[in-house]
Amino acid sequence: MPVTAKLSRAFYEKLGDALANELVEWFNQVDATYRSDLRELNELNFARFDAKVEQRFAQFDAKVEQRLAQFDAKFVQVDARFSQLGATLERRIAELRAEIKIGLHSLETKLIRWMFLFWIGQAATTVGMVYGLLKLTAR
Repeated sequence: MPVTAKLSRAFYEKLGDALANELVEWFNQVDATYRSDLRELNELNFARFDAKVEQRFAQFDAKVEQRLAQFDAKFVQVDARFSQLGATLERRIAELRAEIKIGLHSLETKLIRWMFLFWIGQAATTVGMVYGLLKLTAR
């Protein structure tokens, strides 16, 4: 939006209309030139700024892609470790079950042996008591 320079009436009277109009036109040309130079400079600076922003976004995208690739590689390693851990855990559980089964069998054997010993002891005691009672009553 150009601003037209105007001079006071005293300029027109002292310099004359032609010279004053020429001076006003020169001021307006200088103003238009400065405006166009400023517009070009702003457009140039904006183009540089836009290029830098574009470059920084490209660098950021590359860095994000790199980090995602690293994360994916670490995730694959962790997944492999969990698979190994799962296999080890399943193997140890199977070993523990086998040991428990053996232990239970051994425990059952020991319990049955103790039960027979207890029953034999009880039977001997009962027979002894019956024999003693019969002897007491037979007298």
